[in-house]
Amino acid sequence: MPPEISFHSGQPYPLGLTIQGKSLNFSIVSTDATSVVLCLFEPGISQPFTEILLDPYQNRTGNVWHISVTGIKKGSLYAYRIDGPKTAKHHRFDVKNFLLDPYAKTVVGNEVWGKRKKNQPLLGVVDQLPFKWHDDRPLKRPLQETIIYEMHVRGFTMNKNSGVKNPGTYEGIIEKIPYLTDLGITAVELLPIHEFDETEIKFANPLSPQPLVNFWGYNSINFFSPKAGYAVSKAPGQQINEFKSLVKALHNAGLEIILDVVFNHTGEGDITGPTLSFRGIDNGIYYLLDSENNYANYSGCGNTVNCNHPVVREFIIDCLRYWVLEMHVDGFRFDLASIFSRGQNGQPLEIAPLVEQIAADPFLADTKIIAEAWDAAGLYQVGSFSTDSRWAEWNGRYRDDVRSFMCGHKNTVTALATRVAGSSDLFKESGRSPNNSVNFITSHDGFTMYDLVSYNSKVNTANGENNRDGENHNISWNSGKEGPTTSKEIQNLRFRRMRTMATILLLSQGTPMLLAGDEFCRTQKGNNNAYCQDNPLSWLDWSLAEKHKDMHRFFKKLIGLRKDHPVFHRTAFFTKTQKNKPADILWQGTHRGTEDWSAESRLLCLFLNGEAMNDINNFFIAFNAGSSTLDVELPSTQKQTYWHPIIDTAQLSPNDILDHRKAAPLSGTAISVQPMAAMVLIA
Repeated sequence: MPPEISFHSGQPYPLGLTIQGKSLNFSIVSTDATSVVLCLFEPGISQPFTEILLDPYQNRTGNVWHISVTGIKKGSLYAYRIDGPKTAKHHRFDVKNFLLDPYAKTVVGNEVWGKRKKNQPLLGVVDQLPFKWHDDRPLKRPLQETIIYEMHVRGFTMNKNSGVKNPGTYEGIIEKIPYLTDLGITAVELLPIHEFDETEIKFANPLSPQPLVNFWGYNSINFFSPKAGYAVSKAPGQQINEFKSLVKALHNAGLEIILDVVFNHTGEGDITGPTLSFRGIDNGIYYLLDSENNYANYSGCGNTVNCNHPVVREFIIDCLRYWVLEMHVDGFRFDLASIFSRGQNGQPLEIAPLVEQIAADPFLADTKIIAEAWDAAGLYQVGSFSTDSRWAEWNGRYRDDVRSFMCGHKNTVTALATRVAGSSDLFKESGRSPNNSVNFITSHDGFTMYDLVSYNSKVNTANGENNRDGENHNISWNSGKEGPTTSKEIQNLRFRRMRTMATILLLSQGTPMLLAGDEFCRTQKGNNNAYCQDNPLSWLDWSLAEKHKDMHRFFKKLIGLRKDHPVFHRTAFFTKTQKNKPADILWQGTHRGTEDWSAESRLLCLFLNGEAMNDINNFFIAFNAGSSTLDVELPSTQKQTYWHPIIDTAQLSPNDILDHRKAAPLSGTAISVQPMAAMVLIA
């Protein structure tokens, strides 16, 4: 051991690495470990320069191993080696493995995207670099005022035509902030930025020699550290400051940041996967195991985190607090969150401790919490994930019902009306509001919106799994021709359907989420599972923003319309008509005052009473998913008030969406709504 290094017993809390004056305190939980060794490394060296064996009498409190060390040089790295009983089948102890601290704030060993050295261990960094936040704080924007834009850090700017100096990085997003603010969205939701190993993919692309990678990053290996491969600088610890700079820049522009977090499984995979951290530290605590001590696979990714074990719950809560308190993020979207509702035997729990704890945690009280309320083993909880009013949910029912309607399917009008009105069938009984429904039609997982109107079937051959991967039930329609076409008629129909779907999404009650690039017709050429494609298939093609500037304009003005009128983002569900009080909403078919909920109907019309939301304007909206033009009677207006058509998705730009001050009033009492089109009128 170098003479300058000295150590003593240290403190068991807090867990992880803590700077205490000139000393560094290391603390880690391992219930059944018989020996714990702290390993210290110099940068770039794969073997430690010293190892300190922790004394089970001096350096252990309960199940927490701890030590305080003085004299460690700046830039040093660390890991653990842990040994324990080999007889118990649920243990995976192997003293030869260097194990990453689950609480490490910075991870070294995977700095260059796609270039991880397999013989290089993943190590924590002992340094914590200073950062000046000044007066930055999370923005606390109410859900009803939120418009989410889902994006991938690397994919957003990696294309050469993105026009940024640092493509594929946190810095690249900062350079694109003017674009985001101009579009009008209020929050970016980043696909996973926790450290992961993108080189883990075992499949090969049969169409290209280019290797496949875990592009999306849904396989975290450390939940405290931001992805080093998304930083410009490769110096240890700089990824933290570059991420903080992104958060600060977004907040300065009035934009919130939501992280897609994947606490349901880890990158260690099944029994054939690598031992990097959790498995070698306390396998039986961190993972759900079946009766034969094999990994339960409710995630579809080889393992399932034992989320409701007290130690794991504390770990997840500590992690969320860190990202809010130290990194200033505004919210989280929890991937496959129904796994949070499973007990230690995998059974669904009526009251899940982790779900309740996240909602009740005082440090997270102003933080957006959004659940993907299902898992890969069939537990589907949309609308029933929690009764706590803080939990919002990705509304998969919204996605499917809007898609079905826009494919012209039978018996879809009633379902669409329920979704447009905020999904009271899902959220009202639990005491929540329309804003707890995160409405979306497309996301990273599935077709882009342009592909949704261009393909009946997925085209995933390039993923190397013989087109077996990805969802088969896409509820899509190609508008008359599969894939690319030169037909102007089919192209116009596709654009019309996109404008109509965007109108449904942005004018529905609830919290809307857009997929990055949908606003300018981004395509993945029919690939609905591009998780492994680090190439132009997944990178946003910014030339499309100019090519399809009319679509971009439509999205931008539609977002502006939603933000300008509170009637489109109510905080309560619509109420029934009461005496001496006008209705908040009225439904009709082609005739004024007559509803049509029949299975054959393809038309939904609604009158929105702006007075109910202190909005000076009333609105009439018509959606026609049929194959023929329909004449629709308009509701009567007050004296000296006229209907002004401001959206007609069957029209070409600039007549597809107009400023109400420039829209001429109608002289008649009816409108003609063309097939697959939407019309919006303002009184």
